[in-house]
Amino acid sequence: MSTTEKELLPRQFTSEPRAQLDDEMAVYRHSANVILCGFSRHLEPFQQSMRGGLETYLFRLQTEGEASVLLDGRMTTVVPGDLLLFSPGEAYEISIQAPGPGTRLGASSDYFLMASGAWMGSWWQRQSRPQRVRIADDGKILGIWEQLSLESKRLDGGKPVILDALLQALCLSLERAILEAPIQGGAAALTAIKLKHFVEAHATEVFTLEDAAAHVGVSKTRAVHLFKKETGSSIMQYAQQVRLALALRLMENSQLTLEQIAEESGLGTYTYLHRIFREKYGVSPGSYRRRE
Repeated sequence: MSTTEKELLPRQFTSEPRAQLDDEMAVYRHSANVILCGFSRHLEPFQQSMRGGLETYLFRLQTEGEASVLLDGRMTTVVPGDLLLFSPGEAYEISIQAPGPGTRLGASSDYFLMASGAWMGSWWQRQSRPQRVRIADDGKILGIWEQLSLESKRLDGGKPVILDALLQALCLSLERAILEAPIQGGAAALTAIKLKHFVEAHATEVFTLEDAAAHVGVSKTRAVHLFKKETGSSIMQYAQQVRLALALRLMENSQLTLEQIAEESGLGTYTYLHRIFREKYGVSPGSYRRRE
């Protein structure tokens, strides 16, 4: 068979591309090892004890209900929003009650991950990791977690390069959520973070204060107060900052006209873009772009 004929055949019918694919996959084979990944909703009592120490990294994000987990040597209640991070060798124990009159928040639900590999070890050692932290997720983290779970459950165990990418995306997203987690302020501070996430996701669209408040489940007055208290700016001021930052990136990295940039960034018209850009940077958008 000629080289040209081989190139025309599908990969599964040629031995050489298959060997090449195997070589490509070998590069990733030991980078990420996703052992267990998924979502659990506990309608029956559940107990698990690994006091002798974990063999892998274990992440657990409580999404509903309560659970009791061994933290700092004692069983501690974890609630929705609590992210737990354990490294190999750490003791782990969890106890969950069946939902009933004695449970305040209904059935216990959580996302979980058990994984190992070279990249995981490198990422973990890069900085100190809290064992427990309350984070504000806007759905993106859970979306990545679900995709990782689905990929790991494929018949072939999942494509290593995809597992690597999803695991790294999950770890880095959790890392950012941890950095953004309020040191103090509790539920109010978490609500403000969720409002920030809403603004960032919808800045290129037209939205109202009522839309933002409804997204986090509080009144408009409460949303405005919490956001101002936690960030020092109003919701709409922050939206303008996000839109202006996007407009700046488009000016520097695209060939769109200034009118198109104003529309794409959510600022609406070039007239408005011109006014707020000059107020912020002291030059017009056109002059800035020519300078670039």
